[in-house]
Amino acid sequence: MMAKIIMYSTAICPYCINAERLLTAKGVKEIEKIRVDLQPEQRLDMMQKTGCRTVPQIYIGDQHIGGFEELRALDVAGGLDSLLSQ
Repeated sequence: MMAKIIMYSTAICPYCINAERLLTAKGVKEIEKIRVDLQPEQRLDMMQKTGCRTVPQIYIGDQHIGGFEELRALDVAGGLDSLLSQ
């Protein structure tokens, strides 16, 4: 069973696209995307929750990972697979 993935994103963000590609390559079948470009009020919600203004902002389960760079660093450090399998 895979952990629930939530990603705040926009349509044209290359970091969002790369994050989705990485997660898909890890076997993730479903990513709940919250499009802050289509729902500006969601960006305010994202900023309050994460303290960040940029996308993507990624949650794996209840854990805030951060953006693509943090997701990639987690993968390189060997911690992503275990988080995804929770």
